[in-house]
Amino acid sequence: MTTMLVVPDSIESLLGQEAEELLTYKAKVPKDLLHLPGSDFVDRVWLNSDRSPQVLRNLQLLYSTGRLANTGYLSILPVDQGIEHSAGASFAPNPLYFDPENIVKLAIGAGCNAVATTLGVLGAVSRKYAHKIPFIVKLNHNELLTYPNQFDQIMFASVEQAWNLGAAAVGATIYFGSEQSTRQIQEVSQAFKRAHELGMGTILWCYLRNSAFKQDQDYHIAADLTGQANHLGVTIEADIIKQKLPENNNGYEAIAKATGKSYGKTDKRIYSDLTTDHPIDLTRYQVLNCYCGRAGLINSGGASGKNDFAEAVRTAVINKRAGGTGLISGRKTFQRPFEEGIRLFNAIQDVYLSKDVTIA
Repeated sequence: MTTMLVVPDSIESLLGQEAEELLTYKAKVPKDLLHLPGSDFVDRVWLNSDRSPQVLRNLQLLYSTGRLANTGYLSILPVDQGIEHSAGASFAPNPLYFDPENIVKLAIGAGCNAVATTLGVLGAVSRKYAHKIPFIVKLNHNELLTYPNQFDQIMFASVEQAWNLGAAAVGATIYFGSEQSTRQIQEVSQAFKRAHELGMGTILWCYLRNSAFKQDQDYHIAADLTGQANHLGVTIEADIIKQKLPENNNGYEAIAKATGKSYGKTDKRIYSDLTTDHPIDLTRYQVLNCYCGRAGLINSGGASGKNDFAEAVRTAVINKRAGGTGLISGRKTFQRPFEEGIRLFNAIQDVYLSKDVTIA
C-alpha cells in the first residue's frame, strides 16, 4: 500500500528559504509592457486578430474549463512521453496510464483546463470525453526506437484527424537550432494554418536542440535563446507558447566563445536593461518574446524527482509573477499515484488562484 505524501498547505512553506525573494521581487522590465492574463484575455487580446470566431470560441473554451476557469490561466496535463521517451520508461512507475482513459480521467479529476496527448490516446476515448474536457492533439513527436537514436520531430497525425475527434486545439514541437528545424518550421506553420482554418487553437512546444548548446552550462534553457525560440513560435501564429523555465542567460556569447565561430545576433542591452540573473526576470524575457504576452507563455513542470511539490509550486510562482499564463505538468503528476497526481495539480493551480501571488 502506497503511503500518501503530506503536502504543506501554504505556498510559502513549499517555497522555503526562497519564499520572500520570489514573492516580493520587483521585475526589471515593468509589467505595464505586458498583455497580462485575465478573465477577459480572449476579448482583450485576440478579438482584433485574424483568428476566426471558431478559433476564438475554442481558445475561450480552454480558458473557461477546470479549476482555473475564467482566470486567464491554464493548467494542462501533457502526456506525449509514451512516444517521446517510450511507453515503458514513462508508464512503468504507474502502469495505470498504459490505458488512455486514465490519462483523461486524471486531467478531469485534477480540474485541468485541457489534456494534451497523442492522436491514439484521444482517438481511443473521444466519444466519451471530447465534450467533457478540451482535447489538444499533439501532431508531431520524436521517437527513440530507431537505431541509432535520432532527434527529429516528425508528423504522426494530421490536423483533420484532430478536428474529427473533437479537438479544441492542436500542439506541435519544433527543435529550434537543430539541423531539421527548417523543415519542422515549414511543416508546423502549414499545420497551424490549417488548424486555424478549421477553427482550432494552436500550441507550440518551442524547444532548443543542438549539441553545441551544451557547454559549461546547458544553454538549451538560456533566456536569450529560448526567448528567440518563442519569438519564432509566435511568428508562425502559435496562440500559446510552451517553453522550459530558463535557468541561465547569454547563450549567444557562450556558444560563439566555445565554438570559435560567430553565432546569431544579440544585443548587450538584453543583459543590462531587460534581464538579470533572477528567474522572474529571465522568464519575463520569455514573455516579452511572446509578443509581450499576447501569446500566453506556459512553462514546463519538468521531470519527476524527490521534491516535486516544491519544484512545481516554485515554477508556477515564477511563471505567474513573470506574466506567464500557466503550467504544463506531465511526469510529476502521472508517474505518481492517481490521487497524489491530482493533489500536485491542485497545488500548482492554487498558485494561480491565490491573490497573494501577484505580477512582479
